[in-house]
Amino acid sequence: MQIDVVNNNNEKIGAIDVRDEVFGGRVNTGLIWESVVRQNAADRQGTHATKSRGMVSGTGKKPWRQKGTGRAQVGEARNPLWRKGGTVFGPQPRSYEYSLPKKVERGALRAALAVRLKDGSLKVVDSLAQAEVKTQTAVATLKRLGVTGKAVVVDVALDENFAKSVRNIPGVNAVPSSRLTARDVMNARMVVATRSALEKLQEALG
Repeated sequence: MQIDVVNNNNEKIGAIDVRDEVFGGRVNTGLIWESVVRQNAADRQGTHATKSRGMVSGTGKKPWRQKGTGRAQVGEARNPLWRKGGTVFGPQPRSYEYSLPKKVERGALRAALAVRLKDGSLKVVDSLAQAEVKTQTAVATLKRLGVTGKAVVVDVALDENFAKSVRNIPGVNAVPSSRLTARDVMNARMVVATRSALEKLQEALG
């Protein structure tokens, strides 16, 4: 399979071969789901907290004697059965992050790129570089490439001027190829990758 390679003016200047065993065949959507859920879990703050009976303010004195009053037995006013008492087994601050096998993460990224390749949302450019930091120039470049809405721009080593220029464009995310994830690909309507980035990804995912 071949993909056209264009320049910044969206003019075809060549082609790149992609292996069918990497980007062809059946797309495993289950791997994509697992990778996306894992990354979403890692991004959770986990700052929720409730007070246990030891943290609730109030006296620890026994409200009334154990027997003889006709009322239920109570040890303290902070017990969980009373209003304003402590919470039993409530949520506490914690990290939701967990890891997946490297093969699963690679398989998820391979499947996500295959989806974008099949629906024609993968654009390969020769290079992504700018002479100066200027958002307007980056917007014009992406417009010539047919990028509308959410997009992820991938390069082996991001050009500093271009990366700074796209930071202010809503929905556009610049990611080095070594840090690209399945969520980055699936969260974008279009993937713009340099020739060297796609070669690097194909080598890593093969």
